[in-house]
Amino acid sequence: KNVRTYLGYKQPNILNLHILVIYFVCFGSNQARKTAFLAAIPALSYLGYEAHKKVSFATTVYALDKADEVIERADYLYSCGETEKLCQLLLQYKDSDDAEFLWRLARASRDLALVPNVAADQKKQLTYEAFDYAKKALEKNEACFAAHKWYAICLSDVGDYEGVKVKIGNSYIIKDHLERAIELNPKDATSIHILGYWCFAFAELPWYQRKVAAVIFASPPTATYEEALAYFLKAEDVDPNFYSKNLLMLGKTYMMLKDQDKALLWLHKAWDYPAITEEDKQVHKEALDLLKKLGG
Repeated sequence: KNVRTYLGYKQPNILNLHILVIYFVCFGSNQARKTAFLAAIPALSYLGYEAHKKVSFATTVYALDKADEVIERADYLYSCGETEKLCQLLLQYKDSDDAEFLWRLARASRDLALVPNVAADQKKQLTYEAFDYAKKALEKNEACFAAHKWYAICLSDVGDYEGVKVKIGNSYIIKDHLERAIELNPKDATSIHILGYWCFAFAELPWYQRKVAAVIFASPPTATYEEALAYFLKAEDVDPNFYSKNLLMLGKTYMMLKDQDKALLWLHKAWDYPAITEEDKQVHKEALDLLKKLGG
């Protein structure tokens, strides 16, 4: 099990509809249709329906096999941290109706935006593209938990460019989609982790942002470090050692709760976690900095 493989609800995506056309061109001769018509008129529509069902089924199986192969390849590239190759693969399916392609493309685009030294304008473009793909994935399949999760993540990223008011306003939507993702898949540790991160962010919200929130909203979002800790621990219970940042956030949360021993424990785990993605490398750096700060 690995956080880099996010499995969700799959729907058929017909990638090769032309197969159906080729079938009738090859096998649907005029003579055959005339013979069928003269021999058994009442059965014609039925036979046509059965033939269509069989070809459609074969086409669907072929398409599903192709889709599964692409998704398997995409997940492999993600697990290897091959972000650019992953984007190149998935961009071929950016117009797909399959949410499974789209949320993965949202994730990959976001990962490209997180690459160190990426130009600011490119980072912004990738961030908004990631959000658009996540939004489309959700529109295509509301029952896809991963679409809800990545919509929430990408909406949060977009908020960084749109000011405090928009970001705080989006927070309600983000929480709703995270809760929906967990409802659809209670065993998805990353959705639970992100909800914990949501709580942590509002627990440490600077006073001036709290003031803005209080002015704009009748009941601004609030959370505590204890709530954040509960989600991070639950995520770890669902899937131990699944994500470097969950380990880091456990360490940081225990720091905020003044429990240095447990903070050191989880920060060491974050430091020991294999650094594959750029995010893992950032986690390593932050964990090391915090360990030095704590003298651990």
